[in-house]
Amino acid sequence: MRYTFSNRLKIGSFILMGVGFLCLVLGFLNAPSTVEEAKEMVAAAHGDGHGDGHGEEASHGTEHEADYMAASGHASKVDSHGESHEAGGHDSAHDEHVFHQLQNRPWSALYVAAFFFFMISLGVLAFYAIQRAAQAGWSPLLFRVMEGITSYIVPGGIIVFVILLLSTLHMNHMFTWMDASVVEHDKLLQGKKGYLNPTFFLIRAAIFLGGWIAYRQYSRKLSLAQDKADDNKNFKLNFRISAGFLVFYLISESMMSWDWIMSLDPHWFSTLFGWYVFASMFVSGITVIALVTIYLKSKGLLPEVNNSHIHDLAKFMFGISIFWTYLWFSQFMLIWYANIPEEVTYFVTRIEDYKLPFFGMLAMNFIFPLLVLMNSDYKRVNWFVVMAGIVILFGHYMDIFNMVMPATVGENWHLGVPEIGGILFFAGLFIYWVFNALTKEDLTPKRNPFIEESRHFHY
Repeated sequence: MRYTFSNRLKIGSFILMGVGFLCLVLGFLNAPSTVEEAKEMVAAAHGDGHGDGHGEEASHGTEHEADYMAASGHASKVDSHGESHEAGGHDSAHDEHVFHQLQNRPWSALYVAAFFFFMISLGVLAFYAIQRAAQAGWSPLLFRVMEGITSYIVPGGIIVFVILLLSTLHMNHMFTWMDASVVEHDKLLQGKKGYLNPTFFLIRAAIFLGGWIAYRQYSRKLSLAQDKADDNKNFKLNFRISAGFLVFYLISESMMSWDWIMSLDPHWFSTLFGWYVFASMFVSGITVIALVTIYLKSKGLLPEVNNSHIHDLAKFMFGISIFWTYLWFSQFMLIWYANIPEEVTYFVTRIEDYKLPFFGMLAMNFIFPLLVLMNSDYKRVNWFVVMAGIVILFGHYMDIFNMVMPATVGENWHLGVPEIGGILFFAGLFIYWVFNALTKEDLTPKRNPFIEESRHFHY
């Protein structure tokens, strides 16, 4: 049975992309073009009296870093984005820094949304590879859904790569270590030049994306070939390459998280960061599998997928949410308790300047799934799983927001036109690409050795 892309959903995806694109363009047009314009924008914003912990004095964002540099024994002051300047030139350098932050805002909104929807497909790819390598018996009925979602890795990965490429070409100031004038006055960044340099950065990104896309395409090819084969050679080969891919994935995903997210704060690092980002993308990916599956069932498709399959997906949503919380708390507690200035400043800036997104993200990613999905019966109620999934997805968007925005725009953040535009545009692109991919083949695999076990799966 094949899925037919409904005109209503297709038109809806185009509308989302169109409105989102216009909002993103408006965000770029509203970005300041001069330092004086940036100063006027900051003065006007402060005059409006922002709440949520981000409407304080413009110089507030530099205080944590100044304290850190003093504690570290540095003679010069360094602003919160890693740019060093002598104390006498503080005002002009700070004004230029705020100008760069405000210019970064539409770029950062674009990047957060692009990365978020890309990481959903990457999380699904990991889950798919695990199911293949484990030879799981319950999940083959969901393989076509997973393969449809992972198809977004191609356009999503290309878009993220283009944003990274434009960053190396100095089209924005998100990655400060890419600015030679910054590195020249920063001994710490000079020590990282062997790894953090634009050429090696792009080479690594190309290797990561090439490996992920190659596995997805080849595994999908073997999966379809298995339906038409007379033996299980394609299935066995898929098992072997999936097991090997997981090794590559664990290494590349960790390095990707260091490169694409953690290096936005080049003075800060966490040895847990790779696992932390993985947990976020993993639970987001599983959540989208559940949402797409429930949608398809509501259209009379996937009739053999039963409540036990939904129950298992909801169990993963609950379990990985708790795993994410464990990693978040492990990272936060150790850094906060040790109170080492160069480490704790990462959380200080987020707690003081990003109160609403920081604590709201914790509530949506931990407290809400804990209370809603703990009951086993609720995991079988489709509308309940959908509600929980939407909250979890928004919570993990805010998680990426909290990782990126404090490093790139400082306290000059909003949830406004460019941020909404980024969500709408990439949501529309994601919906169009995924559901279009689902129309290409039958939604149920025919010759998977475990298909009967999946059909009769009950828990």
